[in-house]
Amino acid sequence: MPISGADCYVATTDIRVAIRGRETDILDGLGIDWKPRKARPHIHCPYRDHADGNPSWRWDALKARAFCTCTKSDSIFDVLMKIEGIDFDRAKIRAAELLKRSDLIKERHARKRRAGGGDLPPEQQRNGATPAGYRLADYAADKRLPIEFLRSLGLADITYQGATAVKIPYFAAGGTEAAVRFRIAPDGKDRFRWRKRSKPCLYGLNRFGEALEAGYVIIVEGESDAQTLWQHAFPALGLSGAGNWNEQRDAPLLAELATIYVVIEPDKGGETVMKWLRRSSIAPRVQLVHLNGFKDPSALYIDNTDGFCAVFQRALDEAEPYQAMADREAEAEAAAARAAAGVLLSEPDILGRFASELPRAGLVGEEKNAKVLYLALTSRLFDRPVSVAVKGVSSGGKSFTLETVLRFLPGQAYWSRTAMSERALAYSDEDFRHRFIVIYEAAGMASDFGSYLIRSLLSEGRIDYEFPEKTKDGMRPRVIRKEGPAGLIVTTTATSLHPENETRLLSLNVKDTPEQTAAVMHMLALGQDIGATVDYARWQALQKSLEAGERRVVVPFATRLAKLVPPVAVRLRRDFRLLLALIHAHALLHRELRERDNQGRILATIDDYAAVRALVADLFAEGVDATVKPETRETVAAIRALGKDEVSITEIAKFLKLDTGTASRRVKDARSRGYLANNETRKGRPLRIALGDPMPSDRQILPSPTELAECCTVAGLSEGYVTPSPLLEDDPAGPIPAEEEAVI
Repeated sequence: MPISGADCYVATTDIRVAIRGRETDILDGLGIDWKPRKARPHIHCPYRDHADGNPSWRWDALKARAFCTCTKSDSIFDVLMKIEGIDFDRAKIRAAELLKRSDLIKERHARKRRAGGGDLPPEQQRNGATPAGYRLADYAADKRLPIEFLRSLGLADITYQGATAVKIPYFAAGGTEAAVRFRIAPDGKDRFRWRKRSKPCLYGLNRFGEALEAGYVIIVEGESDAQTLWQHAFPALGLSGAGNWNEQRDAPLLAELATIYVVIEPDKGGETVMKWLRRSSIAPRVQLVHLNGFKDPSALYIDNTDGFCAVFQRALDEAEPYQAMADREAEAEAAAARAAAGVLLSEPDILGRFASELPRAGLVGEEKNAKVLYLALTSRLFDRPVSVAVKGVSSGGKSFTLETVLRFLPGQAYWSRTAMSERALAYSDEDFRHRFIVIYEAAGMASDFGSYLIRSLLSEGRIDYEFPEKTKDGMRPRVIRKEGPAGLIVTTTATSLHPENETRLLSLNVKDTPEQTAAVMHMLALGQDIGATVDYARWQALQKSLEAGERRVVVPFATRLAKLVPPVAVRLRRDFRLLLALIHAHALLHRELRERDNQGRILATIDDYAAVRALVADLFAEGVDATVKPETRETVAAIRALGKDEVSITEIAKFLKLDTGTASRRVKDARSRGYLANNETRKGRPLRIALGDPMPSDRQILPSPTELAECCTVAGLSEGYVTPSPLLEDDPAGPIPAEEEAVI
């Protein structure tokens, strides 16, 4: 067994990163026939101390764990240790050897005690650490806290890797020990260690009742700061590290407190706290505490022991509301964004200007789809964004169209993935509020449950995911909440998605014509100049400027528009809401040029409707079968022109000068709508395509801008008022509200 000498080691973090996703390579290297078979899901346990009469060992590749009757759950390191009879340190080295990562195996150099003299024994050099010895009495003296008080908090001297260290227990709300941290040195980056299997939580949960009685709590970074505040009767909770706030775990605990003080340290730790605070639901109740001239409460106390209470109370009294700071920062960012956006703010036709940039960005022939995507992405700033499905054949340009549009948006406007697990949205640390979830290929949504979570986020504006969690007290329910609103953009080669998803998405189809293919190839030939002259930063600044200031939009002609749209299908209840949202987005883009009502809201105009109608009139008509896509009419016409009762996909493709994949997709779409039929009943045989139901004549669903303008003019003159659009936060499938007066 080629284990390296005792003077070598592998850093735990390095090997965990290297081994992730390659666990089965270790199993193969050990000669374990781990792959399950239908007739043999288990194998004989390979562990030395398990005489396995019946095969009972298996490897779960999804969970990357081994399961057997002799153990509940083993990691790949457990497997290595049990098979080869080695400890964890040697298992790390062995894993590096099996992965052929000899670069991870380092030579250990003996370290010397700071007090002078002698090499430390190997057990004190484990994991590259060298505990020099730190006692509770030293800790108490350094922090100027009574040692008996610290002992009452559970602190004690222990021996850690052969040296004295201070044990700092973390208690749960019920008083049980949830985690233990060891302080092994007075200072330095490597002064703390967690006990194995500890589950870090906020420090001081067992004292949280004091905060509830006081009506406020002070969040600090580190145990000594919390201990200092407790010693002086200030209710506090400690973070084990600046970035160790867990929104799902910690925020619900503070739900009953009206005031939450957060001490902001003047270093990177303070920046880290501000980073998670910006995404946290507790932010509106937070008061920011700055200890001018001092890093933290402990440092302030050490410097001014006698006057600490008065000075710290003054800092609390002078704390700044987080919201005031956030508003000030947002206004500064918005001012910078407005300056960077420049002339775009006063551009009378932003979508037209956007379309003129697309060829320079490398996109041709998809201006209409790109405009719709840009409007939809702008709708993220509302309470119900417009979600989109971009459909087309493989290599048809779906992803490129979407990627091109996304370049015009700031990175924080969306969260993109090619695939994700079914519970990824629930467990993700991402903040999805007023952002788009972009999934390249609908298959990447993984499962019906994953799609359900997405639908919940889109329709309900949040995810409330409850599941059982194993705790020391047994199985307990836990709820994860992810707040929206959020929108979804997904690309797919399918002609239709899950029905529950399809009705929530606006469907865009990329062009599949030979002319479009020729245009794309010509653009690719000019690839060296693509994107060189596009000022993406200016467009991104325009979107950032929209995030601040007035975002409420009123469509004064909404009720008149509703009366002119024929109620031919139930899905129009939702589609009409999407139409209004797109009008809102167009008006918001032109905010600087639009008038306001007496509440300061932006007033949409007929021009906003005209621009949106030009983009989606056909889509809305197709959605309710009031019209047929030109590609579908062309395909059905081709079959008629061939003059046969039945034709093949190949014949259709040849007639239309398309590849068979594109022709097959067109036929599939027409069959799903009943305009074509397949006379072949045997599975696996080529399709025998015949004409199906007659196609409907084109019917106008959305009125022309002229018709709407005339209707609004007559209504305004006769009644003296027009009506605002319904609020987007209403139920998207609900009725249109009754008319309300709005001063013109």
